[in-house]
Amino acid sequence: MANWQDPRMTGANPATVGVPRAARDAGLRSYMLSVYNYMASGVLLTGIVALLFANSSLVNLLVNPQTGAPSLLFYVALFAPLGLVMSLSYGINRMSTATAQMVFWIYAALIGVQFSTLFLVYTGVSIAQTFFATAVSFLAVSLYGYTTRRDLSAMGTFLLMGVVGLFVALLVNMFLRSPGFDLAISAIGVLLFAGLTAYRTQQIKSGYFAVAGTSVAVKSAVIGALGLYIAFINMFLFLLRFMGNRR
Repeated sequence: MANWQDPRMTGANPATVGVPRAARDAGLRSYMLSVYNYMASGVLLTGIVALLFANSSLVNLLVNPQTGAPSLLFYVALFAPLGLVMSLSYGINRMSTATAQMVFWIYAALIGVQFSTLFLVYTGVSIAQTFFATAVSFLAVSLYGYTTRRDLSAMGTFLLMGVVGLFVALLVNMFLRSPGFDLAISAIGVLLFAGLTAYRTQQIKSGYFAVAGTSVAVKSAVIGALGLYIAFINMFLFLLRFMGNRR
């Protein structure tokens, strides 16, 4: 079976042969709308869970209110999403559509549990301002990725290597504790995930023609939404380091 996650699969498959261009365009718009709906629903679920935990005693299950030390549950919420992403990315072909959707919702909810601790560090107003700034930036770069005629595929490897280097730099700065280095990391992080948003949007658009009319189209939309969701929350976190007002 063709690898429907491969961004190189940009040609029309048998299901699209002979289909009028207008119908293909309508199908593409419907597909992209489903991707954005999944992604936006995931962000909404993350926000709801974060607010519920932050405005209740549940947040004390994550961080000791006296010492500020993270609890075991915090580390579960921190590392469990990594396992979910791996299972969704590499096990998607073996999952049913309903299972793939459920894994995505659980992932978004666990990120919300993590994000509830941000309200202990930053003011609610600055978090809201950063969220709206992220949303506007995300929409702009994603629209660019969708509409541009420039092939962004060559950026993929460079951006992914940049992300790896970024997180290595974050680990290094945990020991250096350099404010200037931290500022540079935050700026690079915003730019990298903005670039990944544009790249991933074009990749999702191109990949549509490999899954149009097949049974894996919904699962493909979930995977696409996951990629955009991860880019969005990372843009938000790095922007928050700039814009967030600490308590």
